[in-house]
Amino acid sequence: MLRTVPAALFSSCFIAIFSFFISVANANPKSLEGIAAVAMPDGYSADVASKILKDGGNAIDAAIAAQFVLAVTFPEAGNIAGGGFMLIKKDGEHTFLDYRETAPADASRDMYLNEDGKVIDNLSLYGVLSVGVPGTVDGMWQLHEKYATLPWSELVKPAIDLAESGFVVHPKLAKSIEKKIAKLNAEEFKSQNIWVNFADYFQEAESEVVFKQPELAETLKRIAEQGRKGFYEGETAKLIVALMKDKEGLISASDLQNYRAQWRTPLQTAWRDMTILTAPPPSSGGVAITQWLNMFDLTKERLEGDLEHNSTRYVHVLAEAGKRVFADRAKYLGDPDFVDVPVPELTDSEYIARRAGDINVNEISNTEKVIPGLSESMDTTHFSIVDQWGNAVSNTTTLNISYGSAVVVPGGGFLLNDEMDDFSIKEGVANTYGALGGVANEIQPNKRMLSSMTPTILLKDNAVKLITGSPGGTTIITSVYQSILNVTEFGMSVEDAVDTPRFHHQLYPENTIWHHPGIEQETLDDLTAMGYELGEFPFGDLHMIVAGDQTYDAASQASGRGKAIVFDAPTISAKQNNEY
Repeated sequence: MLRTVPAALFSSCFIAIFSFFISVANANPKSLEGIAAVAMPDGYSADVASKILKDGGNAIDAAIAAQFVLAVTFPEAGNIAGGGFMLIKKDGEHTFLDYRETAPADASRDMYLNEDGKVIDNLSLYGVLSVGVPGTVDGMWQLHEKYATLPWSELVKPAIDLAESGFVVHPKLAKSIEKKIAKLNAEEFKSQNIWVNFADYFQEAESEVVFKQPELAETLKRIAEQGRKGFYEGETAKLIVALMKDKEGLISASDLQNYRAQWRTPLQTAWRDMTILTAPPPSSGGVAITQWLNMFDLTKERLEGDLEHNSTRYVHVLAEAGKRVFADRAKYLGDPDFVDVPVPELTDSEYIARRAGDINVNEISNTEKVIPGLSESMDTTHFSIVDQWGNAVSNTTTLNISYGSAVVVPGGGFLLNDEMDDFSIKEGVANTYGALGGVANEIQPNKRMLSSMTPTILLKDNAVKLITGSPGGTTIITSVYQSILNVTEFGMSVEDAVDTPRFHHQLYPENTIWHHPGIEQETLDDLTAMGYELGEFPFGDLHMIVAGDQTYDAASQASGRGKAIVFDAPTISAKQNNEY
């Protein structure tokens, strides 16, 4: 017998069913299709990356174009003669591009020590002896070959235009350049007789004035026309080798020709109801944030009540975890092509639980007793991109300290890195970031130096939940894991997540916490009473994207000169559309 359904009941059922499908649609990653986002360290790279996406390019196309633009407009860290790490999510595949620099073939373990075995000041930080074999151009070339949809020359062209026609210098960049030149002109540095030529190329970069770089433009044209050969062979390579011979550096023509970026498997671990994709060795960052995030959760379980953000106990617990993280870093981490790095053991849940169990939530551990637990890089830059198809890039690139070696290749117009300082130049001696190193990271020919760069992507149900990364040497790891906690633990907006005050502890200097301005004075007083030494230091420059139900949210740290954009983009690629 057919019965009539009452109108009210029918209406309520219809609303329930409609609401169900709406909720499913909102939860479905396809609800973000057609929306893209970029979070970049400056406005020029943000505008170029977003234009590439709006023209139908993918996240990889945008990343390559941005990388070359930053070599022009962000000279303190953007580069073609440095290196970096790129984490990629593309069509369900997760991979990691290691375009880190390598030691020249003629490098040796004790090359920065004097006859008495003592470290020679600044030799690993400035001048031609501080330079590792550059990896950026080969890395971008391999990336283009594997994933890009737009022609190589089209992706390099925006950088050429900015170098040739010039760009307006941001006041913060002008101030940074002025400060670097003052340091290099100081008698203390000049007395060391290390040859640099930074001022010859950058002293005319004035605030709010157009700055042109004609030599760099010609180098970029060779790269655009010849690909990797335009850097590692031919005229550009000759300029690099001539400089090395003239100033007694180590990089040879064969070093350049033989360099190859490496494709690696990302470090992938489960955390809460998400998946962490992050940097494997030779980065120390992926292991570190895996340990740090899980030690936070495990320690929180032992306490009654929540750990309030930036409270005394919150800062103390994470500082104690940091002691253990950096003890392991110094002992075990290095280039996996040269040393056996025990990643599975260091990220094992039982091992991390044991390390967390040693944390005294009320007192500072004795630093000397915080030892490695297994049985027997400051100015960098980062960008985050997600395209209209859900592909994502988290890229961190660097020259090491601001402006690298302070050496510009004459005739080439580009700065060289000073990444050799990221090796352990002598066991037990800290690098410029205060990080201790050991045998695993000692200098060897063709070896990659250990890094703290930590490009990271969080996935939920295999869709992008969060993309994050930062510069800052060893504080990179801190910026990354705290930005993740800011969103996932404390429910912050992306703007608050990148701008809220952060703090850092890394085992040595002993019981020292560096912190941003803005942490409550009562908390600082309590930490001092516990025995911590405090130092105000506004580290990092986060560039972050977070997925919502209907759109992405993106932000660049307000203290920098970055720019974040969320926008609609076509879902038909430029390659499909035959536009190129």
